[in-house]
Amino acid sequence: MINNDVLRSIRYMLDLSDIKVVEITKLADPEFPIEKADVLAFLRREDDPEYVECSGKVLAHFLDGLVIYQRGRDESLPPRPVEKRVNNNVVLKKLRVAFEMKDTDMHETFAAAGFPVSKPELTALFRQSTHKNFRLCGDQMLRNFLKGLTLRVRGG
Repeated sequence: MINNDVLRSIRYMLDLSDIKVVEITKLADPEFPIEKADVLAFLRREDDPEYVECSGKVLAHFLDGLVIYQRGRDESLPPRPVEKRVNNNVVLKKLRVAFEMKDTDMHETFAAAGFPVSKPELTALFRQSTHKNFRLCGDQMLRNFLKGLTLRVRGG
């Protein structure tokens, strides 16, 4: 899925302002170079001349910041390194951690979006990429998860 779409969906889901998106991103790394103008450019439509593609690095920092924003920082642990490559599986994992979701919560979220997922399908998404039963999370699956999570968070 396009990083800009993921950022847009999460911003809508949590009703975040542009400044709040910057603040959340900087929770992962206060030195990370991002400003409100960058967020505005990421949120524009693709046919807009001022549209800028959201890099994996920006999305990774935002998702790590979201985990800290939702759950708080554990000072007893060293900061986790930011993901180098962000794919749909990483986005799913980060959202699962940020919203403290268990398997049943994940199943309910997918079902709320009208996209039921079996237990083996779900566990395959969270396996190591080298595991024989690992499965890549497709765009449709992530889109439906974001839709279900939005319904869960915003109500409705």
